Amino acid sequence: MLSVHHLTCVRGERPLFAGLDLAVGTGEWLHVRGDNGVGKTSLLRLLAGLAHPEAGEVRWNGQPVVGRDDHDWHRNLMFLGHLAAVKDELTARENLEFAAGLDGVELPRAQAVSALRRFGLKGREELPVRFLSAGQKRRVLLARLVTRKAKLWILDEPFTALDTQAVNLLSAVIGEHLAQGGLAVITSHQAVPIGGGRTLELRAPQNHFRQASPLPGSASDSPGAGAA
Repeated sequence: MLSVHHLTCVRGERPLFAGLDLAVGTGEWLHVRGDNGVGKTSLLRLLAGLAHPEAGEVRWNGQPVVGRDDHDWHRNLMFLGHLAAVKDELTARENLEFAAGLDGVELPRAQAVSALRRFGLKGREELPVRFLSAGQKRRVLLARLVTRKAKLWILDEPFTALDTQAVNLLSAVIGEHLAQGGLAVITSHQAVPIGGGRTLELRAPQNHFRQASPLPGSASDSPGAGAA
């Protein structure tokens, strides 16, 4: 379980949010929403243990994530930022293998090719990434999701630059992850076509937040969801 306890985040001298409490359990996902600059990416970096909160704590299975350097935490975490963090001089396949190496995982060539093809990149596996479109580069990054069995997915604007087909494909992949007992925290400015889940809305100018609440219907597209 991922849990947040009285979390406060400050950027510079400006508070983004304070006293945030939430929990995401097995098979659950959370949609973090809000205008630009209210702290969505900052919150995700705190959840991943990549930044220190002003106050409060983030825990994974009851243990604080800040300062953790153990195998269990790194094995269970998959964090993908909103930028297409791929190397232009490498091929799509080489990018996956390089990322796996950074994670300390050996990725067989056939598995890398299979992941790329699942994300609609058949025929482009050996093409240098600099020749791919923005949407195709995004698919290369997202193919990492199916190359190892991380329990917790923290995804910052994963649907950016994707066409309708790719959005539906990614949604299906996330749905499979949840059905297998995974967890996901996602930021997105658009509706997310995944059933269930809860929404957390960060708000300006006071940067208050609305507590996570169930998403109505089958997609998280209801404006102002949550209880004030």
